[in-house]
Amino acid sequence: MKRALLLTLVLTAAGWADEGLWLYNQFPKGEVRKKYDVETTDGFLTALRLASVKLGASGSFVSPQGLVLTNHHVASGCIQKVSSREHNYMANGFYAAAQSDEVKCPDTEALVLVGMEDITGKMQAETNARPGTPEESQQRRAAIARIEKECSARSGNRCQVVTLYSGAVYNLYEYRRYTDVRLVFAPEEAIAYFGGDPDNFTYPRYDLDITFFRVYENGRPAETPHHLRWSREGAREGELAFVSGNPASTDRSITYAYLEYLRDTQYPLTLKYVESAIRAMRTYTSGSAENARVARDALLRAENTYKARVWEYKGLKTERLLEKKRGQEEKLRAAVQANPKLREEAGGAWEAIAAAYKKWTPLENEYFALEGGPRYSDLFRIARNVLRLAAEKTKPNERRLSEYADAALPSLERRTYSPAPVNDALEVAVLANYLRFLRDQLGAAHPAVKAVLDGRTPEETAERCVSRSQLKDVAERKRLAASLEIVQKSEDGMIQLVRALDGPARAVRQKEEDELEAAELANASRIARARFALYGTSEYPDATATLRLSFGPVQGYRNDSGQPVAWATDFAGMYAHATGQDPFKLPERVLKAKDALNLKTPFNFVTTSDIIGGNSGSPTVNSRGEFIGIVFDSNLEAMANRFVYDEVRGRAVHVASQGIVEALRTVYKTGRLLAELGF
Repeated sequence: MKRALLLTLVLTAAGWADEGLWLYNQFPKGEVRKKYDVETTDGFLTALRLASVKLGASGSFVSPQGLVLTNHHVASGCIQKVSSREHNYMANGFYAAAQSDEVKCPDTEALVLVGMEDITGKMQAETNARPGTPEESQQRRAAIARIEKECSARSGNRCQVVTLYSGAVYNLYEYRRYTDVRLVFAPEEAIAYFGGDPDNFTYPRYDLDITFFRVYENGRPAETPHHLRWSREGAREGELAFVSGNPASTDRSITYAYLEYLRDTQYPLTLKYVESAIRAMRTYTSGSAENARVARDALLRAENTYKARVWEYKGLKTERLLEKKRGQEEKLRAAVQANPKLREEAGGAWEAIAAAYKKWTPLENEYFALEGGPRYSDLFRIARNVLRLAAEKTKPNERRLSEYADAALPSLERRTYSPAPVNDALEVAVLANYLRFLRDQLGAAHPAVKAVLDGRTPEETAERCVSRSQLKDVAERKRLAASLEIVQKSEDGMIQLVRALDGPARAVRQKEEDELEAAELANASRIARARFALYGTSEYPDATATLRLSFGPVQGYRNDSGQPVAWATDFAGMYAHATGQDPFKLPERVLKAKDALNLKTPFNFVTTSDIIGGNSGSPTVNSRGEFIGIVFDSNLEAMANRFVYDEVRGRAVHVASQGIVEALRTVYKTGRLLAELGF
């Protein structure tokens, strides 16, 4: 669903709090200078942008030989896929003592933002149908597909049209793409995720949540002259820090009607499904140690999603947040009504959005279940991509579903044809859970449910679909995807399942795009233009899973009880926090290294920097552009950041650079890696 991209302007707080997920070509250099006496030059911004890497979430180059640092939990998909029953790198860690030992990830890719262009005028010229109509929506999608394809053909880069300020602004982003990504170092999961779910989204923390990759070109380490140099001092209390990453999405200036829809419809539905998936995976993992290894990455992702959404949902229901959002909207609407020109521009926009969500709400259940599909089934994702690749590639580029446009195909095909292992038993478990959810949500009499189950139980259907599928074979995926005629006649169990769901899923998706998305984008852009007229264009747009820059000092806070929480933790605190029982059980080599470690070395620390999901792995640098840490979490007090930024107690949580060096040197003895980092 594209609603995460339908953005409106965000007014910064009075007195310039450290709020903002800033565009690199719109960074408030003057305000940072006034508040912190720090110059953020164009050179500083360019160097940091070109050193920043997108790997699903975030990361950064930290050497001129393509060395990339990100979080362990961001890299866990690769770590899991290159592991085996004999070599469990999630449990035991991994280190390539020589370059020849670096292991290729089957489907990881790294992107670097090398170009940005404002194409608002071009987009406006190509969308001349009546606003809010399906025709305008189709024109917009066609223009985006055409512009992205032309850009990719011209530059050889991955190109993406980014929608900003609810369609009031469009930027064209160009990414350099690296597809040969290899694992260099990963600690044990027990120290990367020390404290597990109980400590997740909390602080103080004691996690070595890091992994090193290396990107290659033509079989050799890539040359990356734009990389971050490691600070010799590391993070220090009170210093200004900058965070460069790819925050996924925020909803800070959505209309109040959209907020009510999230609170009353989408969040309850999401929580219900994710909770059911967690139960299914936990049942599967309880079967054996090997089951636990196979499902660990998917289970962690589901648990992390659930906890984040629970706390965001709690924030959505607090009267303080609701009153603030109501007040902001009422103030803006009053200003628009008081200005005849703006009243003509944006009058009625809020009512139109509210009407669109009211009309759509009864269909969200069907959309979520059919088009959303089973979120944790790799085999279903592969089967749907195979079926839709065969269908969409027969159409003109401008008429395809957006994720199958020419500019997006290289990345999508890389994921679809990944040789990563697929486990049948796990697939049956998560697919059976999805089919139960589908039946319970839509009812046994729904045509799609009847077509899929055909008189069988969800468990029987899942077993039948998985056991009768050959899609674990990459060559078979490519054979089916190459021909619409062949894939439509295929008797492959998973292909039959997605075929049965595809018609109803496409129908409800088309309705969502034509009715809800079109109405929302047209009216939200009217509101955005009115805000431009009132407040100027110096505010940041909501997050779009694209590169942003935030800032804030290294600073502790006071908790709910009024007790001070220190800016940093250390290794001594980690050992004191350990109990010897999961998830507070340290790896054996970490226990053995206790006497050799400098226990007072800063390990994790917090800043006021504005972050959200997707910022995981973001490099944290000081005012000289030197690496001082890496984002891996936020505290619970920051969980409402999706809707309202909190500078008082909300904090971004980082692994300190000096803690990383101390662990690499003393615990893991990674001489080759340390030398490459300059130590």
